[in-house]
Amino acid sequence: MELPPALRQAVDAALEGVSTRDLAAASAALSQRYRGEVRDGRFHVSDDLAARAYLAARLPATYAAIRATLDAIADVRPEFAPRSLLDFGSGPGTALWAAIDRWPNLDSATLIEASTSMRKFGEGFVGESGVAQIDWRTDAPACGESDLVTLAYVLDELDPAQRAMLIPQLWSRTGDILLIVEPGTPAGWQRILDARDLLLQQGAQMVAPCPHAQACPLVAPDWCHFVRRVSRSRVHLQAKSAEVPWEDEKFSYLAVARNAGALPAARVIAPPRAGSGKVTLKLCESDGKAETVLVTKREGVRYKQARRLDWGESWS
Repeated sequence: MELPPALRQAVDAALEGVSTRDLAAASAALSQRYRGEVRDGRFHVSDDLAARAYLAARLPATYAAIRATLDAIADVRPEFAPRSLLDFGSGPGTALWAAIDRWPNLDSATLIEASTSMRKFGEGFVGESGVAQIDWRTDAPACGESDLVTLAYVLDELDPAQRAMLIPQLWSRTGDILLIVEPGTPAGWQRILDARDLLLQQGAQMVAPCPHAQACPLVAPDWCHFVRRVSRSRVHLQAKSAEVPWEDEKFSYLAVARNAGALPAARVIAPPRAGSGKVTLKLCESDGKAETVLVTKREGVRYKQARRLDWGESWS
């Protein structure tokens, strides 16, 4: 997956003339903070160089992960067509760009971003998005609902007490669907589980990835996560001092709604394993169980369907 052309061009312009060495050093420092889940009272992105490092090294991956989750939402709720978005922790407007790529009729967005440097670049980018009304803020509005509310790659920067306060606040601003995305690590998955428990207690209806509202059947050291492959641009490669022209972004997520949809019978929660005349699928099923299923060529249509399935997709 790649960034939308308008966003890609805006990022390239923002990175023009920046020293490759400085960008790589800032990218490494940023990665260390994210991987270490550092909470020292400072923003991960605290200056313009760090913001540019984020644009080069992290934006493509976070965009890809968010965009994949929106497809999962549309699969369960095909009639969902949000006109308004509230995004908390917007960065450079990543969730907005992903949302308008999936739902072009989005016409208003409220974007909450406390980092001055990140917000500066985001405000410069979103003029190319085509969304008519965009309101950038440093904190959430006191009232009002949005069709879609997003919280992507934010919970890892907050302590448990802050998370427990923020999630109900965002749910109260949700007109229909609330989406939370976290890094696809065991710790990220645990934060998703905690949010899931809290939201289900408040009456939220499951959308994705879970095909049920029962307890998660996975037990550590296993954890629920998904992957989206991201193409690396030349600047992306330089910023990460990388050679492979792609990377796999692991992510965990949760989408819940005010209005229930028809949940699938199962979701693929690991890479399918194809062999001669057979496919092995690890599934999270609607009865709340996780099972490994073998589908053979003798099963005809069912086998052909299984052959086309990818990690993260639903199976009805």
